[in-house]
Amino acid sequence: MRRIRPDLRRRALLGGALASLTTAPALARAHRPLRFVPQTGLLSLDPIADPNPTTICHGYYVFDTLFGTDAQMRPRPQMAEGAAVSADGLQWRITLRPGLQFHDGSPVLARDCIASLQRWAVRDLFGQMLASFVAEWEQASDAEIVIRLHRPFPLLLHALGNAATIVPFIMPARLAATDPYQPVREMVGSGPYRFLPDAFVPGARAAYARFATYQPRSEPADGTAGGKRAAIAQIEWQALGDPATAASALAKREVDWLDLVQPDLVPYLRRQPDLVVARASQLGNYGWLSFNHHNPPFNDLAVRQAVMLGVRQQDFLQALTGGDATLFNLRRSFLGPGSPGGGEAEPFAPRYMTGDLTAARAALRASRYNGELVVILNAADITQVAPLGPIAEDYFRQLGLNVQLHTSDWSAVAKRRMSRKPAAEGGWSALLNAFSGGTLANPIRNATIRGLGDKGTAGWYADATMEQDLAQWIAATTPAERSTWLQAMSSRAAEQVPSVPLGQFFMNTAYSCRLQGFLGTNYACPWNLSWVDAS
Repeated sequence: MRRIRPDLRRRALLGGALASLTTAPALARAHRPLRFVPQTGLLSLDPIADPNPTTICHGYYVFDTLFGTDAQMRPRPQMAEGAAVSADGLQWRITLRPGLQFHDGSPVLARDCIASLQRWAVRDLFGQMLASFVAEWEQASDAEIVIRLHRPFPLLLHALGNAATIVPFIMPARLAATDPYQPVREMVGSGPYRFLPDAFVPGARAAYARFATYQPRSEPADGTAGGKRAAIAQIEWQALGDPATAASALAKREVDWLDLVQPDLVPYLRRQPDLVVARASQLGNYGWLSFNHHNPPFNDLAVRQAVMLGVRQQDFLQALTGGDATLFNLRRSFLGPGSPGGGEAEPFAPRYMTGDLTAARAALRASRYNGELVVILNAADITQVAPLGPIAEDYFRQLGLNVQLHTSDWSAVAKRRMSRKPAAEGGWSALLNAFSGGTLANPIRNATIRGLGDKGTAGWYADATMEQDLAQWIAATTPAERSTWLQAMSSRAAEQVPSVPLGQFFMNTAYSCRLQGFLGTNYACPWNLSWVDAS
C-alpha cells in the first residue's frame, strides 16, 4: 500500500478546503464564512493545558470569562453581573448574569465557574498567587460565587479578568475536573462561537459556528470586555504554510484575514486593492531573551550581565519590523506600562544595556565562562519570534560564546525547554520569546522577572528578594507605594538579569476592506466583525 507523506496529505486537505470555498456557488456575503489564517496551525485545543497564542485565540472563540479586560487594562464584568467585596476585603461575592448557557444546552452554574478557576489557578502565575490567598471557594447558589480569603487581595478582579498568558476561561465542571496539564476531550464553552469538531484537521483547518443563544453584554466591545457580538455566522481557519502563500491567498481573495504579516510582505499587501493593513494590537509586543539558570553558563550572574551589557535592542527590533522605525520603541524596562492599581516603573539606567560590544567582551572574559556550549531555542513558526534567533546567534558569536541556534516549531521548543539536561545533552541555554504588552504590566504574571525557582516557568530563576518585593507591591494601597515597589523590582531585575528585554514592537495584520469592526485586541478575536455589505 502506497504511503502518503504527511505534508502532502496536509496540502491536499488544504487544497480541498480552498477549492470548496472558491468553487461553491456564490453566497450573499452576509452568510458566507469568514476565512481566517492564524499565525500557526491549530494543533492543541485546550488553552489551559497548552496556552500557546493560537490556542488562546481559539479559546476566545469557544469560551467566555467572568471578567474581561478593556483597552485600558481595567477589569470589567463579562459573564458576571457584578462583584461586591466586604469591608475587611476578606470576602468577594460574584453574581452571574442570567441566561448563560453552554454549547451543549446546559446552564452555566457557579460550580462550573469555581471548578474552572481552580484548574486555571494551577497553571497561571496570577492564578497561583490568587489561590494562595483563597481560604474557600463557595457556591452560595447556582448563580452566586463566594470567594473567602485568608487576607485581602485587592487585585482579585484583575486576576479573574486576566487577558493574557493563561486566561481563566469558564467550562463545564465535568471538563474542568481534567488534570490541568492534560487537555480536555471536548470543546464545550459558553462563548460566542461553537467549535465544529467534524471540520477539525489538526494543524491545517478548524471551523466555528455562531452560538445562536449567546447573549452578549449591552455595552460596546472593548478589549476582551463588553458586548461580544457574533455577526458572522461561520468562521473557518486555514493554515496555509509559509507566509508568502498566505499573503498571496489574501490578495486573490481566497482568504479574508491574516492574523500576522511578516514585515517583508507588508509592502506587497499594501499595494493590493481592497485590503487593509493595520496594527494587530494597540498594546504591542515585547521581545525577550530568557536564560536557563539551572546550567552553565547562564547560572553565572557575571555571564548574564556581560550579555545584557552589549545587547543592541534596535538590531532585534529592526529584524522584527523590517526596519520600520514607526513600529518599534527602545524600552529597557522589565515592566510594561499600565500596571494594575496604578504606579509605573521607570526604565532602568542605560549603563545596564549600552550596546558596547567591546565592553561586553571584556566583561565576559572576566567571568567564569569556560567555553561551554550555548544552545539558543527559536520558534520558526511564531511570526513575532522567528527573526530574533539569527540576531541572537550572531550577537552571541561576536561576544565570544560557543553558540548553536536550534530552530524548530513552537511545540518542539516548548517540549525541549522543559529539559534540565546540559545544552550538549539535549537541554538548552537561552530562549527567544515575545509577550503581549498587557502581560508585562503586571509583575505577578511577568514571568521574565519572577524568582520562583523550581516552582516557576522554564528557566527556573530563583530570587527571594524579588518575591518579597512583589509581596510588598501586592500589599501596597496607593499608586505611589506601588510605584516604589515596581521600581525596586525593575532595579533588582537590571542587576540580577533574570532575562534581557529586547524592546517594544508592533506587528501588522491584514484583512479584506469588506470587513468592518476590527478591534485590535491582543488576540485575533472575531467579535464585533461584520461584512460591510451585510444586510
